[in-house]
Amino acid sequence: MIMQTDFLVIGSGIAGLTYALKIANQYPDKKVLVITKTDAEETNTKYAQGGIAGVWDEEKDSFDKHIEDTLIAGDGLCNKDIVEIVVKEGPSRIRELIDIGTNFDIKENGEYALGKEGGHSENRILHHKDITGQEMERAMLERVANTPNIILNNHCYVVDIITQHHLGFLVTKSTTDITCYGVYVLDLHTNKIEKILSEYILFATGGCGQVYRTTTNPRVATGDGIAMVYRAKGRIENMEFVQFHPTALFEPGVSPSFLITEAVRGDGGILRNSKGEAFMEHYDSRKDLAPRDIVARAIDNEMKKAGTSHVYLDCRHMGKEAFIHHFPNIYEKCKSIGIDVMKQMIPVAPAAHYSCGGIKTDEWGRTSIKNLYACGECSSTGLHGANRLASNSLLEAMVFANRIFQDTVNRVSDVNNINHNTAIFDTIPDWIAKGTGEPKEMILITQSLKELQLIMSDYVGIVRSDVRLRRAMKRLDLLYEETEALYRSTKVSPQLCELRNLITVGYLIVKGAEFRKETRGLHFNTDHPEKSELMQNIIL
Repeated sequence: MIMQTDFLVIGSGIAGLTYALKIANQYPDKKVLVITKTDAEETNTKYAQGGIAGVWDEEKDSFDKHIEDTLIAGDGLCNKDIVEIVVKEGPSRIRELIDIGTNFDIKENGEYALGKEGGHSENRILHHKDITGQEMERAMLERVANTPNIILNNHCYVVDIITQHHLGFLVTKSTTDITCYGVYVLDLHTNKIEKILSEYILFATGGCGQVYRTTTNPRVATGDGIAMVYRAKGRIENMEFVQFHPTALFEPGVSPSFLITEAVRGDGGILRNSKGEAFMEHYDSRKDLAPRDIVARAIDNEMKKAGTSHVYLDCRHMGKEAFIHHFPNIYEKCKSIGIDVMKQMIPVAPAAHYSCGGIKTDEWGRTSIKNLYACGECSSTGLHGANRLASNSLLEAMVFANRIFQDTVNRVSDVNNINHNTAIFDTIPDWIAKGTGEPKEMILITQSLKELQLIMSDYVGIVRSDVRLRRAMKRLDLLYEETEALYRSTKVSPQLCELRNLITVGYLIVKGAEFRKETRGLHFNTDHPEKSELMQNIIL
């Protein structure tokens, strides 16, 4: 089956929905198709607790301060022009969120309650209790439901990007005109693979936290967009910079991990080791509000010194009423496992949280593949550099979704014909499943996934070394060979595709880490403890 749409959006988080709404309102007579592999609300956006950063109180805060905080966190690898764009355009995008019905917390005097998180010099985080992302997603999906020319298809798994490769042409990394015509999609309702073709395609496919054993990311975060673009010979960069959130709730065997937002420390929570000692003062003058890479490494070091699997977050001195008002879900979650946060400390440990690298884009969200944009966590815009500043991710997603919208409008106006690739569309072949069969043993997939997550967690985590990276690469090579053989002989399934994508993501993280012969930001290599000013972004 062939489906053609005017605009195609892969992913239903804040990045994809922002673009879809804007482009649908701009062209009410055109069709905007949004596809997502599970339920529309099951995205990384939904699990963003802390909030969205933006200069709001201009008497105390400024663009220059937010820019400087972002550059410091990025440890010399941010693109300053991009940082300025995001920071300066951010408040307008936040106002748009408010206009469509997003509720941010308000103080008694009617002003927005602005939080402060690690790495920020001022209070600038707008939030909705401790479920900011969920509230943003709710408002967006309600508006999408009332926009008639947006079609939202759930449970559709994108298998691969369609390029000249599928027309029989040789495509390599040096090919300068790689063009995306659409995607092959496994419709989980019919269990058939269909072609969806479009002139304008946005990848807003989210992150890749599931490559690690312990992560705050939902199970859908399998790096699909990044892996597909890499297979299509698109440019990927900075994959070695994986942010581990310092404070995930420690629950052995539970995945994904429940996030204890950084805003808890912003409101006065104190990290303590197994002896009950506050330790952050020994690592950074900002103590518990140091950037995430510093806090995560400090916790990792305290755990290794004591031989423990977690440290503690002490909130016992914080007012109960204020805590419950600001963090109701954290309070209830802890209560559900027998922890009264007013009497007991919360056990926490670092967990994979956010990928600072991804599909390389320019200032308009364009990738190295024509017709294909990327936005949100799957992209590498130049904002984050070597480490993301807390609560900059939702801001980046909205700013770039808007810029991609603007660029799309300019392109539509320039060509004055929204479907100028129709002749090529007619020649794109159907998906061929000849010679494949049903998987005989699901254990081949599930066990390989466990092995991958163990390899990445043990060898490519918060602290790395050259020998660990070499071991990881050897083991990934074997997993890759086994999985590709299975892929060639087995009918396509989401589980197999996700495993394949995660192995690719793991390879990209390790390869980037091997190339980076220094310690910078989120990449800490004990064999190369110094920072090299000569090393810039690593493009794969």
